[in-house]
Amino acid sequence: MKRVLAAAALSLALIAVPGAALAADASYRTLSAANDPDWMRSVPDGASLAALSVPGTHGTMSIHGGSLTQTQEDFGNSGGTLARQLTAGIRMIDIRARVNDGNTFTIHHGAVYQNANFTDVVRVLTDFLAAHPAETVIMRLKQECTGELGSCTDVPGQKSFPDIFDSYRTPVFWQPSVTRSAAAATPTLGEVRGKVVLAVLHGAHGSPIEHYGLAQFATWTDGSSTYIQDNYTVPNVGAIATKRDQVRRFLDATNAGDPTKIYVNFGSGSSLFAQPQQVAGGAFGVQGVDPFLLTYLNEGHGLTRTGVLMLDFPGSGLLQKIISYN
Repeated sequence: MKRVLAAAALSLALIAVPGAALAADASYRTLSAANDPDWMRSVPDGASLAALSVPGTHGTMSIHGGSLTQTQEDFGNSGGTLARQLTAGIRMIDIRARVNDGNTFTIHHGAVYQNANFTDVVRVLTDFLAAHPAETVIMRLKQECTGELGSCTDVPGQKSFPDIFDSYRTPVFWQPSVTRSAAAATPTLGEVRGKVVLAVLHGAHGSPIEHYGLAQFATWTDGSSTYIQDNYTVPNVGAIATKRDQVRRFLDATNAGDPTKIYVNFGSGSSLFAQPQQVAGGAFGVQGVDPFLLTYLNEGHGLTRTGVLMLDFPGSGLLQKIISYN
């Protein structure tokens, strides 16, 4: 019993001072130093999206709610954080929406409103791609609210999640990916320059909604699946090592896997006793996912593509290294 109590006390201590043990470096929390808004311009039109090495963010706009909820550096509300990520070189985003009054989407992470709306997301994407027409952005859009403890609740009496999404379908979206009746094949970059590609539209419990998105992601449900590594529960700081290994193994699987498919590898994870910034940056002598990834990618290991790496608190050096694989 004493050992159990001591372990609990240590875990609570980790919660109390997680940020104090973390320092920004090239892999972690240095996004303000990154500036690569046109990196896709040098990639040939004929390259499949599946062939690309793409930096992305998990909980892209989650900057509020404290250490248990925040997953990204705060560069401002109302889309400011998204805009900074795009300029830095991020090309896959993870957007979490709540159904709100007036058949609208507001951006949430769990129960916490992120001081941004889906109109902000569409506006920032439209402005960025108009200014950088050689780029494309891949989006995963998820209905965030389950109504359960710790989550949000959608406002009742509104249209369905896909019906509301359809009202936001502006020309900035690559239309084959936002059609209910038929999923899209994985496109070449030339087909989608200047557009947002919807990878998947997820319901509240993680199941894909109808046929939106890319056909290869029809089996992308909550957690990991054929082309996804998303083991998001990291029970304690010591388990960050397991998460690092899951990311490494999926990098290897990406290189050995189907070259016509996009592989999405989440570096993120959390729990009450291992907060997002600890998993990303490390804590108490345990190396985080982000510095591990930068070292591993620098070493090479025979990798020819990284697939999509969905990260919490990424740094400029890590983004540059992922992009360098293209």
